[in-house]
Parts: sequence; C-alpha cells; structure tokens
Amino acid sequence: MDNRRLILLLIFGLSLFMLWDAWLKHNNPPAPVAASQQNTRSVDSAAIPQASASLSTDPSVPVASPTAARAPTLKIRTDSLVADISADGGDIVRLALTRHKATDDKTKNFVLLDNGSTHLYTAQSGLTGEGLPNHKTRFSLPQDELVMAEGEDTLVVRLPAPEVNGVAVTKVLTFHRGSYVIDVGYEIDNGSDTPVRTDAYFQLQRDGTPAESVEAMGVHTFTGPAFFTDAEKFVKVDFEDIADRSATFPKKSDNGWLAMVQHYFVSAILPEQGIQREYFARKIGDNLFTAGAILPVAEVAPGTTETISARLYSGPQEQAHLETIAPGLDLVVDYGWLTVIAAPLFWVLQWFHKLTGNWGWAIILVTICLKLIFFPLSAASYKSMAKMRTLGPRLQRMKEQFGDDKVRMQKEMMEIYKKEKINPLGGCLPILVQIPVFIALYWVLLGSVEMRQAPWLGWIQDLSVKDPYYILPIIMGVSMLIQMRLNPTPPDPMQAKVMMAMPIVFTVMFLFFPAGLVLYWVVNNTLSIAQQWQITKMVEGGKKPA
Repeated sequence: MDNRRLILLLIFGLSLFMLWDAWLKHNNPPAPVAASQQNTRSVDSAAIPQASASLSTDPSVPVASPTAARAPTLKIRTDSLVADISADGGDIVRLALTRHKATDDKTKNFVLLDNGSTHLYTAQSGLTGEGLPNHKTRFSLPQDELVMAEGEDTLVVRLPAPEVNGVAVTKVLTFHRGSYVIDVGYEIDNGSDTPVRTDAYFQLQRDGTPAESVEAMGVHTFTGPAFFTDAEKFVKVDFEDIADRSATFPKKSDNGWLAMVQHYFVSAILPEQGIQREYFARKIGDNLFTAGAILPVAEVAPGTTETISARLYSGPQEQAHLETIAPGLDLVVDYGWLTVIAAPLFWVLQWFHKLTGNWGWAIILVTICLKLIFFPLSAASYKSMAKMRTLGPRLQRMKEQFGDDKVRMQKEMMEIYKKEKINPLGGCLPILVQIPVFIALYWVLLGSVEMRQAPWLGWIQDLSVKDPYYILPIIMGVSMLIQMRLNPTPPDPMQAKVMMAMPIVFTVMFLFFPAGLVLYWVVNNTLSIAQQWQITKMVEGGKKPA
C-alpha cells in the first residue's frame, strides 16, 4: 500500500514539476527580435495572394509603393482601441487595446497588431486585377487622427484609392463602440465602358515568433493560423507546416472563418456566411507568414457600383463574447487535452464571478463545490487512513517480528486489512482525483484572458502570475505538512523521509505557480485538514464517523 501511495505522490510531484517548468518558461520568454531588425522586413515582401482560376481571371499586381514603415498613418481612437491605419493599402498596422494593459508595464495598453516594435503583425486587404488597389497601393488619408465622438456608436473611415481607367475604389473601415469588430470593405464605382471583374482578399500577416513562450504538460500554447468550417470544424496550422508546405486546412467553403491565434488574444477574418471563399496560408519571407481568404466580387457593369466586405475581430479571447460574434469562434480558447474538465470548470468560475465580482472569491467557491462533490470519496479515504493510523503500533511490531521476511509481512498485513475492512488504496484516491482537476484549473488560469491581471485582495493583484511575496505558497506548504502529520506514518523509514520532504518540494514549485492555482490548493488543503481531523478523531475515539 505504501509503495503504491508513494508512486502516486511521485506522479503528482512529476506533474507539478512539469507545470513548474512551464511557469518558469512563461515568466522568462525568449528575448524578442530587435525592432530595428524586424523593421528591415518590409511588408512589400508580402506578395498579394494569387486567386485561383475559379475565383479570378486577372490576378496581376501593380508596382509596390513605399513600405508601410515609411508611409503616413491615420490614428483612430474609440472607447476600446487605438488603431494606426497606413496609407499603404489602408492596412491596420498597429492596434492597441485600451481595456487590456501590457504585461510588463501596466501603464501602457496591450498592443496586438504591431508594426515592428515587438512583432510584425498587420491586417491587410485588397482587390485583384490590373489597376485595382491592393495592400501596396497608396490611399489618401482624410487627416492625421479621428476620434469616435461621444454619443456616436460608429466611426466610418473612407480611404479613396487613385482612380485608374475610370474605376474609382474606396476602402471603408467601420469601427464600433464597445467592440473589437471592424468592418472592412470596398466600394467599386465603375465609370468606364467595360465591366470590372475582380476578387477581394483579406489577410493577416504575422511573423512566426510566439507572443509569449508558454508550455504546460509538454504542450505549447498555440501561436499561428486557425481555420473553421462547418464541415471540418476547428483546424490549427503550425507555422512550421506552412513553411514546408505540409499544412492541411480547408481550402474552399461557403462558411467559416480564419484566425491568427496567440496566448490570450486573437485576430479573425469573418466573411459573411453563405458566400463562397477560398482560404490560404503561406510563407512569404524570412519568418513571415500570411493567412487569409479570397472572396468573389460580382461583376461590376459600366456605370454601376458594387461592394464587398468582411468583418475583422482583433481583441481578447473573451469566451462569452466570441461565441456571439461567429459560430465556433470560442474554440480559439484551447484548454488542451483536459478541455472536457476545464471548459465546465471555467463556466462555473464565470458564474461565481458574476455573483461576487471577483475571480479570487470565485476560485474559493469553486474549490468548496469540488470538495462537496468529492466529499463521499474523501470521507471513505480519510476513514481508511484513520484506521491505518490506529494500526501503526501493530504494524511496527509485525516488522520487528518478521524482520526481513517481506513476503510473510505483506501477507500478514493483508490479513489485518481484510479483518479491519481497510482499503489499502483508500489514501491514494483523493490524490488521484485531484490530479486532472488541478491540471485543468492550471489551463483555465493560464489560458483564460479573463484571469489575466485579475486581482483578488491585498497583495494579490494578478491571479494569473505568481504571488509576489510568496505568502500563499508558504501557507500551502504548512497546510500540506499538517496533512502529512494526520496521515499514518509509513513503516519504511526511507518512505517516511520522502513523504516528509514532499511539502518542501511542493512549496518550492508552488512559488512560481499562478496565485489563483495556489489559492485553490490552500483552500482545498484547509478543507481537507478539517475533514480528515474530524474523521481521525472519531475513529481513534471509537466513534462511527458521519
């Protein structure tokens, strides 16, 4: 029994060690590429996607304009974001989220789309065909800055392109109050005497460097393109597979979306459902990738105007909002192989958060609920352990009596267990049950943007990072030591030493764990101590435990 319990504890310890290693990597990401180096990668290296014959008859590209880094920009300010729009292509080359602060400096806004300060990450679009504007065409900017006025729900930005052969094209971007959705479209006014045939493309261009280096249980948090269709559901694509052209994803559909996913945040191109589209993903330069969709545009007859548009979502992975924006968009929040536990766990956490207004109290209430759910199992385990504790002197005498005859001693021990109706594996069950819940909660705390920079009380101002003063880990270690004291002492001295060292080892690892996870473990241990102490007291006093 003691060997099996020790093995389970070692497995649990290994799990904690892997999470600890992951958290160390999370807090020590690789140094980003210098901005001066990244700026040398011109967006002109991004070739416009060549539409297939079924969608375009004229995929020619005009001569590229100067790079976006040197082009004038228009700054857009709403209540949710601050965007920089480049005159080249009307691309969104920088997007800062005013409701989410930077990881290292909470006085600054979090930058998602980036023109080279840390990453190269832009939202681009254009039309195919000779003379028609693409993401390299120089558009006219109305002014240097536009601010959404008080009382206005939308801010419309119109960017006219140079008129060519009587065809006037205007790029229209519409920003919405309280939203991270941006409508991106084109108005094509054909003033010539020949019809215009074209396709529209919408793409996300990004370098292949992860925004944050995070690893948990050997699985990296994903950074890269993802696609969704009704037929093939959610498909993630690694940058490495795009580079060697082995990536598989849906190519054509009349539904779905594509996204560029990173830790906590996502940008997604959301074409209107029911319109045929062609998805693509390719490497276009040194550590530079693009993924997007090509949409057909109805033929523009002479003297008529046609429009084409798609929505762009660029913001946090807030699960409650994502599922209302587009079908399946909430799937970008990936909890790994324990999603079946993590997803309902987050739902309950969110429900308690609505009641309390604080994620820390929500974690405490969830811990209490989990303890109540597993109460019968824990009670049976603690009862078995309490009985084992009362057998300590008898087992010690047996050890002295049989000496090195381990086979005889094991046989006599099993006879005692059978006679006293003790389950020798009873003490292992609480540990075995808590391992998947513990890891699932780790994923929730690590992967849910709602937990990012969420305070609890006092010194805990961010439940997703470690306790700055290590108070909770120390309390956890003390609680674990108390639990060990309540357990029966293993007859083997070596096992006893290993068991007593566990609280110290776990405390050291928990120093670097998210404070929310340590809070869960402290509350769980406290409740376990109370339950185990009561049951042990009843058993040792000869009373029948409730």
